[in-house]
Amino acid sequence: MIEKSETFLEKIHECNQHKLRLSKAKRHLEKIMPLNEKNYKNLDDISMGFIDQLIFRFSKLQDTMGDKLFSSFLVLTGEDIKKMTFIDRLNRLEELAIINKNEWITLRTYRNDIAHEYSFNQDEVVASINIIYEISDQLIVIYDLFIEYCKNKLEFMK
Repeated sequence: MIEKSETFLEKIHECNQHKLRLSKAKRHLEKIMPLNEKNYKNLDDISMGFIDQLIFRFSKLQDTMGDKLFSSFLVLTGEDIKKMTFIDRLNRLEELAIINKNEWITLRTYRNDIAHEYSFNQDEVVASINIIYEISDQLIVIYDLFIEYCKNKLEFMK
């Protein structure tokens, strides 16, 4: 169990780094958000770098939470997840009042939209960036609430 708890803590550290960088990108971008097609075309390299960071860190935070933290938490609390699909895991987390499954799926949909955005239509790209900027706070709140829940339930986090 010690090895599993250490791995869990390592993933929390990773998520904390994603959250920190995501928040930094948001702070830098707040002066220019929301974007429109005109100001998007005129962004300097630094601002474009922060947009890339925003998208990357949002994606990494959600991926690490969904792929690593949620599963690890369930194992640490005695759940047998070997035969559980991802939706089953989300359902179980929702039963425990940790997350709202539909909210998580919506965030995931937007994350997938921006991750696969190869559109030549800049309006679509700009709209996706604006959405990720807006919903990133929601992801951070979910993460923070998850960590608080873990601190109350997992002895090694107290």
